[in-house]
Amino acid sequence: MTGKKWISLGVACAMSAALLAGCGGGSSTSAASSSEAASSTASEAASSESTAPAAAGKVYYLNFKPEQDQDWKDLAAKYTEETGVPVEVVTAASGEYETTLMSEMAKSDAPTLFQVNGPVGLANWKDYCYDLTGTPAAGELTSDAYALKDGDQTLGIAYVIESYGIIVNKSLLEKAGYTVDDIQSFADLKKVAEDITARKDELGFAAFTSAGMDGSSDWRFKTHLANLPIYFEYQEDGISSTDAIKGTYLDNYKDIFDLYINNSTCDPKELAGKTGDDSRNEFLDGEAVFFQNGSWEYNNLVGDGKFSDDDVTMIPIYIGAGDEANQGLCTGTENFWCVNKEAPEEDIQATLDFIYWCVSSDEGTKAMADMGFVIPFKNAQESQNVFVKADSELTAAGKTPVSWNFTTMPSEEWKNGVGSALTAYAAGTGDWNAVVSAFVDGWASEAALNAAG
Repeated sequence: MTGKKWISLGVACAMSAALLAGCGGGSSTSAASSSEAASSTASEAASSESTAPAAAGKVYYLNFKPEQDQDWKDLAAKYTEETGVPVEVVTAASGEYETTLMSEMAKSDAPTLFQVNGPVGLANWKDYCYDLTGTPAAGELTSDAYALKDGDQTLGIAYVIESYGIIVNKSLLEKAGYTVDDIQSFADLKKVAEDITARKDELGFAAFTSAGMDGSSDWRFKTHLANLPIYFEYQEDGISSTDAIKGTYLDNYKDIFDLYINNSTCDPKELAGKTGDDSRNEFLDGEAVFFQNGSWEYNNLVGDGKFSDDDVTMIPIYIGAGDEANQGLCTGTENFWCVNKEAPEEDIQATLDFIYWCVSSDEGTKAMADMGFVIPFKNAQESQNVFVKADSELTAAGKTPVSWNFTTMPSEEWKNGVGSALTAYAAGTGDWNAVVSAFVDGWASEAALNAAG
């Protein structure tokens, strides 16, 4: 790596603004400046759908999704068996992707395939992303909207579209005397949840699983739940990003968080130590009706869990804002593949071939569908994921999906500030004003740091 790039790497890795970031490492080659030649080679090599292209290099994929760790390793093994190309998959622990990526990218044998979360993450790491313009995988995208661009360059491509909301145990809800049709607004959700809490001893279950604020779980609230007030503010102001969030809907954010923590399987003071596994297991064990999470949980609950498709569904996260009658699930992506342009030329080519096979071959697209992924590529296969189907049904019924705006959150430090304030609030050691300050003032200060950097 050149001295200039090492300096840039040091600056980028020191920036706390990174969200799901990656930075380049390893051997610099002429391939970094020639995506056109590489894409031409890949196009010729990938002419057969049933047989993956041969390549002299190897692939090292640093996977972001712990829940799909074994799935990716199985798919990598199939590809290696078919082509002879070594594919290593390493999965970062939940909430540790950025830290792991920084560490791995500093090594001589760095990942050849990694990901960023969107425009904010890309802004910090774009100097280390290979230009995917004209590559076969980019050519398989169903829309340019799924290409992450910097000027005329395509530096990332979305590989999965996901939805999140409130997962519902329909059987428990019916035991409480309700169906999902009874929940069409925040007022409806509040009424049902508080009634279940009032009859908790009689029913034998709670309304919500624990809103754990451990690092394996807090992203559900400091990021995914926080998306809702950001989305409605952006909608009201007609914008798609800002350097100064106003916090117009933070009272609504408080209302939904209060509903979660006061109608839960545990006392709010216990949430600091509750994990993502705790929350999932509570749901699996029938201890609660509602579980905020996403379509990526399908295999944990149905594929490898105890439920059938008929047992569960997903409803929108209502916060008492906007047109609730026409609100859909939160649907979008923060998963953009990037290829490390500092990798050896043969490894870049092997990586381009691998991702093309994943999104175009029958075997690759089936495996991704089996993971529960909706992939934005022309040869995508229909997912059997019941939560994906819930999103499709709501959209077909005219409901408007809530877009993923947390990719515009100014930094990981901002998220951590909001998470700490939420944890203290739930424990009773902090007040809501501290959450508002972390949200609004923290946003402005982190955005200013980004601008200065």
